[in-house]
Amino acid sequence: MPKKKAPIAPVIVKKVYEQAHDSHHGGAWKIAFADFMTAMFVFFLVMWLLASTEEEKLKSLADYFSPTVTAPQEQKSGSISFFGGASILSNDDFQSQNGQAGKKTIVQPLDRMGRPINPETVAKEKKRFEQIRRDLAEKLAKNASLKRLSANVRFTETREGMRIDLIDNANFSMFISGTDILSPSGINLLNEVSPTLRQYPNGLIVRGHTDAYPVSPKLGINNWKLSTSRAEATRAFFTQSGVPDTRFFRIEGVAEREPYFSADPYDSRNRRISVTLGWRNAPL
Repeated sequence: MPKKKAPIAPVIVKKVYEQAHDSHHGGAWKIAFADFMTAMFVFFLVMWLLASTEEEKLKSLADYFSPTVTAPQEQKSGSISFFGGASILSNDDFQSQNGQAGKKTIVQPLDRMGRPINPETVAKEKKRFEQIRRDLAEKLAKNASLKRLSANVRFTETREGMRIDLIDNANFSMFISGTDILSPSGINLLNEVSPTLRQYPNGLIVRGHTDAYPVSPKLGINNWKLSTSRAEATRAFFTQSGVPDTRFFRIEGVAEREPYFSADPYDSRNRRISVTLGWRNAPL
């Protein structure tokens, strides 16, 4: 008889699942902990600096980072530019920082170091600026040939001081087109402005502005050169009219880069000369 085959033993496969190492064996936590320690170090460094800094400097820092304009000036002035501005005939309807109407400026005047100017000095200068505005308004009102240009003279209080913009339009131009030669109307207007400037000792900044139209290449200049030469021509006119040359701190040309009417850089009213009377104790 044949031998019976022995039964085949079952094959038992034993799967061993090796448990993963605990997370503390990895390195991700070390990166997170290092970030945390760095943040804590910076925090305590800032706290130490604040504790060791003089109160006056802390206030200057706070004033520097705090917003200084509580309402968009362009919404109040009829101008759609970044700087805002008001016609010499417009009502003084700007809002002050406490929400009350009637104050022209809502800009915190600062000196070169970013420190606020003495409030008493600012108050005196604001009265001086308002007097200048009234003087010019009266002079233009009395001059029959320039009365129509009252709307072309605009005032804006800035960090540097009070800026007077003499703005072109379709019917008036300060300079002969494409040149730095003053037009007859421009000369008449500057003749009314210069006596007022002579009365006050404030430092002066003169800036020339153009519209976005390029100057003809045949003239050999561009808008940068044109705006600068027009600012210099204005300074020369004021100097010849009796304004001391030492009063001028900066003569600048900014081409079309600071349009008064930013919605249309080609608008003729973007062509202008701006004269800024600086704050008395703020070096420009």
